[in-house]
Amino acid sequence: MKDFLFLFRADYVAYVKRSPEELQSMTKKWMDWIGGIAAQNKLADRGNRLETGGRVIRPGNVITDGPFCEIKESLGGYIVVKASTIDEAAAIALGCPVYEIGGSVEVREISVL
Repeated sequence: MKDFLFLFRADYVAYVKRSPEELQSMTKKWMDWIGGIAAQNKLADRGNRLETGGRVIRPGNVITDGPFCEIKESLGGYIVVKASTIDEAAAIALGCPVYEIGGSVEVREISVL
């Protein structure tokens, strides 16, 4: 089995403007989806949500606030799953609740150094 990183991108500014009931419902969907992956013994790391702000370091020791992007979609979190192939990992990602808020999942194989 290989490890695959799932990166979740969406318009999280619009997401937090939802009602408390909508947020609670979406949180349950996320927990159920991640719990289902864990039940299959394919969850390598539950991951975390990411805060919206940070710092970007560029060549020449330039440090700026960020990350900022031209589009609404931002990186909101990640998990690591175990799968035999990237196609299997992508199939697991199909059940992700992020699609309900117009988001996407980037699936990347982790290359062990």
